[in-house]
Amino acid sequence: MRNRTGMLWGWFVMGFLTTLMGQEKPVAGYPPGVVDLLYPSPGDQSEQHTLFWAPESKKGPAPLLVALHTWSSDYRQAERGYADWCQAQGWVFLHPDFRGPNKTPPAMGSELMVADVLGAVAWAREKTPVDADRIYVVGVSGGGHAAMLLAGRAPELWAGVSAWCGISDIARWHAQRGGDKYSKDIEKALGGNPGTDPEKAAEAARRSPLTWLAKAAGVPLDLCHGVQDGRTGSVPFSHSLNAFNAVVPVGDRLAPEWIEGVYARPEQLGDPLQDTLYSPRAVRFRKISGNTRVTLFEGGHEILLQPALNWLAAQRRGQPVVWDPPAVGKATGATESGK
Repeated sequence: MRNRTGMLWGWFVMGFLTTLMGQEKPVAGYPPGVVDLLYPSPGDQSEQHTLFWAPESKKGPAPLLVALHTWSSDYRQAERGYADWCQAQGWVFLHPDFRGPNKTPPAMGSELMVADVLGAVAWAREKTPVDADRIYVVGVSGGGHAAMLLAGRAPELWAGVSAWCGISDIARWHAQRGGDKYSKDIEKALGGNPGTDPEKAAEAARRSPLTWLAKAAGVPLDLCHGVQDGRTGSVPFSHSLNAFNAVVPVGDRLAPEWIEGVYARPEQLGDPLQDTLYSPRAVRFRKISGNTRVTLFEGGHEILLQPALNWLAAQRRGQPVVWDPPAVGKATGATESGK
């Protein structure tokens, strides 16, 4: 009898400890239900963190939003607006770590970084029912860089990519930053200066969206940038214009001299355009070619969640792009993000 009692007690303790060790942790700064979990990365078989929330699985497959952290942050960055939207709309929310801030070799667009995000998506699809035709990715600043990169690295996966104020050319941005924190971050990630070392320049190109975006022509891709960025913010809006050129046919590309001219004098952009999703912000410039759109709006280094998330909500993989969708929900939260 004693042996049986001891065995039962041992099983109880083991079960309790297993439950405790696997307990889902609530996350400060996020709505109730969002938890901090581990997922396996196929790049090096490591475990990486992600924030996660899913609606009840009995409701069937749900859209998945992959929200990407910014240049100097990690998955714990307070970007509650994405999670609030997912809970209101019944989407799966995924905010994965992909090697933390962009200042180490495994981060900043590396092969491991790409594997991390794709591994997180695969893990989420195993954990809860996901609508394969409604997998979206969104990011601003360093997250915009990652979103553009993933559009080219895994074009078959995404129903829509919304990239805001992203870095499209690592080496060029390094030169533009003139030795500041960001240029030093780049040198730490590359192991040297891409402006003086051809090997590091080649590595910077491999980690830059411009190298891969030609493969994203079939992906609904929305490139958005504030016209004050590069002055009040850290990333010149020319990065998004050059990203547009990297995707679209030669005949639809913006002339390099025009890009340089409007960056030097944004007032040349002319009269504002109307877009109710951007209201009260003005749209200063917009061009569409195929599945790709670039928008310059009155603002700085930031994401506007209302147009970003409502645009994504209208997209379906393999279907024509919906450029002027109605608002299906109200996206709220701080707009400036991700230094």
